Amino acid sequence: MPTPTSLDGLIEKASVYLKKKHLKQLRAAFEFGAEAHQGQTRKSGGDYIWHPVAVAEILAEIQLDHESLIAAILHDVIEDTPFTKQDIIDRFGENVAEIVDGVTKLGKLEFDNPQEAQAENFRKMVLAMARDIRVILIKLADRLHNMRTLGVMRPDKQRRIARETLEIYAPIAARLGINAIRIELEDLGFKAMHPFRFAVLENAVKKARGNRVEIVEQINEAITQRLQEDNIPAHVIGREKHLYSLYKKMKYKQLSFDEILDIFAFRVVVNSADECYRVLGSVHSLYKPFPGRFKDYIAIPKANGYQSLHTVLFGPFGAYIEIQIRTNEMHEVSEHGIAAHWVYKQSLDDEHETHGERPLSAVEVRAQEWVKNLLEIQQGAGNSLDFLENVKIDLFPNVIYVFTPKGDIITLPAGATAVDFAYAVHTNIGHATVGCRVDKKLIPLRTHLESGQTVEIIRSKELQPNPSWLHFVTTAKARSQIRAFLKNQQSESAQALGQRLLEKGLRNFNMSYNGLTDAIREGIVIELKLESWDHLLEEIGLGKRLAKLVAKQIHDVVLGKEDSVLRHPEPDQSMQPLVITGTEGMAVNYAGCCHPIPGDEIIGFISAEKGLVIHRQECKNVKHFKNHPEKWLDVNWEENITQTFDVELQLEVHNRRGALATIASNIAEMKTDIDRVRSEDKDETYSLMNIVIRVHTRKHLADVMRKLKRLSIVEKIQRL
Repeated sequence: MPTPTSLDGLIEKASVYLKKKHLKQLRAAFEFGAEAHQGQTRKSGGDYIWHPVAVAEILAEIQLDHESLIAAILHDVIEDTPFTKQDIIDRFGENVAEIVDGVTKLGKLEFDNPQEAQAENFRKMVLAMARDIRVILIKLADRLHNMRTLGVMRPDKQRRIARETLEIYAPIAARLGINAIRIELEDLGFKAMHPFRFAVLENAVKKARGNRVEIVEQINEAITQRLQEDNIPAHVIGREKHLYSLYKKMKYKQLSFDEILDIFAFRVVVNSADECYRVLGSVHSLYKPFPGRFKDYIAIPKANGYQSLHTVLFGPFGAYIEIQIRTNEMHEVSEHGIAAHWVYKQSLDDEHETHGERPLSAVEVRAQEWVKNLLEIQQGAGNSLDFLENVKIDLFPNVIYVFTPKGDIITLPAGATAVDFAYAVHTNIGHATVGCRVDKKLIPLRTHLESGQTVEIIRSKELQPNPSWLHFVTTAKARSQIRAFLKNQQSESAQALGQRLLEKGLRNFNMSYNGLTDAIREGIVIELKLESWDHLLEEIGLGKRLAKLVAKQIHDVVLGKEDSVLRHPEPDQSMQPLVITGTEGMAVNYAGCCHPIPGDEIIGFISAEKGLVIHRQECKNVKHFKNHPEKWLDVNWEENITQTFDVELQLEVHNRRGALATIASNIAEMKTDIDRVRSEDKDETYSLMNIVIRVHTRKHLADVMRKLKRLSIVEKIQRL
């Protein structure tokens, strides 16, 4: 679409649905924007003001409210001109100013690299979206016009902007259900990103179109006639997939162009949901349906509020027919998403206008839920780059629909697990998850869920997410919340462990930890150039500083100054081993090479990467630590430990059907969880199974091993 050369195009589109006084405000916004951008031009050479006017015109095409159009005209004023947010408030009100401020980039701040700037700008935009969803609608229209005029940019800049469009903005448009904008963003992004591929595919479609017209018309006529016979008023439209959709299908499904073109697509638009299902019966009686390819998005809408019936049929000439069946309202939502429902209920009073409350549409509710989810992700993200990566994960779901025990529907990306489900319900439910029942059967937490399943989460009283969950969760919310919890837990547990290690180190110098005054602590913190005493304890607990060396530094600083510190502790405590309770959290790690459990003889090793790592004394890796005796630490288990610990078993079993199920059920009877299983054939008769289970003590492990050894299918069992 060309850039307008006057205000007439915008006013013409807006006058279809806006009141005269709103049109007057649009003209005032144009005059203010033209004054603000006076003398500014775009790379194309045209006056800058026509870019924001074009953005407003895109929004007028989907009939957004007058405040959105005014904000669109002014969206670059704060960033690119001397005028301020207060100037906009004075002329057009608080709402418009807040929207403009939300769209404005953080151009005046300095960042280390363009990626960080992009990520921080996106974070700011999401926070603004939480206050007013119209921010992202204007940003999408702004990006669309920029993509339409991208040709004046350098090729490298075109590719960078196109990649950002395909990775962020087009998926956001999809998430909000604005397919009209999404499709154009995708095709323009595809053209700029891969111009040669775009041209080849475009030419191929043009050549094939002539051969397909007659077939499309025959199928359209057959469907229309059948619906007339069944007295169903409907509008049947043959539709083409847009180029980027064809490209993605060819690329990811490894299909040739001819295979893609064998699919004919039609849309049937009717007046009511009841008629949608009647149409489904009619077309299924006309052409045979393809098994397993029917989807009811009316009963269970997509995450963005999209509703339609989808079915695939065996058509004439050996062709497949894709049909989407929807009502007029559903069609409007499928094209414009949340924008289709951005209508304010207004009551007029002489000179004033007030905005009344109205029930939120399903599309708006889902959009608000998504923005709320984004806020939770950003709160848990370590920085803007982490946040942006998590959002990208969230923007590309191939969705499934599962049920809570009460029958509520939870939408998740394909490949989601029970842990993803738990965090989707509530963050604290996710943190407290210890098990899961799917359709009343216990399953491992890492099992991928499927549409239609009923999922029940088994919770503990304590909030204790498992770090291993990060290896299999798929949703951005679950990943960010787990990381945030563990980061906070690691800091707290590292401080507690650091204090214990420093107490032990100080005893070697006949010093008392409790005798350290605030002045001594502050002096040590300044000397070591740290933020606080807690920061020092955390670094000791994480293995970044050795407690013995810190204790020596403290001793040298206070020697002769603070007699109260040089108090000899209990005579036998300086050589006492550090007691491991199993509750130290992230600061203490249990070596995966030997899987120590209570009852094993153990040794501790201070690692700068992992903090305190516990090994079995007979572990083959312990010998590598002999060159670093300063990093050894004598440790012992506490007597009564209630936590569970990983241990790996290797079983040699007969190759029989159901062998794994038999072993798993026997392990479950011993109140033991299986964390992971790996199996491979040893020969024609036997298989080797490596199973990681969770046990309390060596006795618990021995009981499990004895039970398994008694099974007829188990030839040999050993702990690795």
